[in-house]
Amino acid sequence: MLDYDPANCAIGAAVAIIGERPTFLVLREAFNGVRRFDDMQHRTAIPRQVLSDRLARLVREDLLRKVPYQDAGQRRRYEYRLTSKGLDLYPVLVALMGWGDRYAAGPDGPPVVLQHRDCGEPVRLRLSCQAGHVLESARDVTPVPGPGARKIA
Repeated sequence: MLDYDPANCAIGAAVAIIGERPTFLVLREAFNGVRRFDDMQHRTAIPRQVLSDRLARLVREDLLRKVPYQDAGQRRRYEYRLTSKGLDLYPVLVALMGWGDRYAAGPDGPPVVLQHRDCGEPVRLRLSCQAGHVLESARDVTPVPGPGARKIA
């Protein structure tokens, strides 16, 4: 067990930014290529004010960026596109999806299957160390203090 301050936690910091269900739904849609507010609202059924708040937060946190567009005869509006920081969340969503497929999917199986665009094979997430060893479970990992760790007072 680590005797370091759990308040200084990267997981807690990440959850503070992306931990609510509406945020994950917005990110899911962004990864699926949905960029416009009305399309996101229709596909997620998130109330407009909540969606507006989540999009503003994701822009502030630099996970999404606003890109102006204007349809003919309409006012200028914005699309929401993933930034590099946002794209780095893809493995997190794939991991959640895999867990949901395994433990929360209905009897018909997963509603979405991810395939490699080039070869069509199923995509799966693997955990490995820098030496390339594939880790089969959390039992293969030992947490050790990192450079930002602080001892418990």
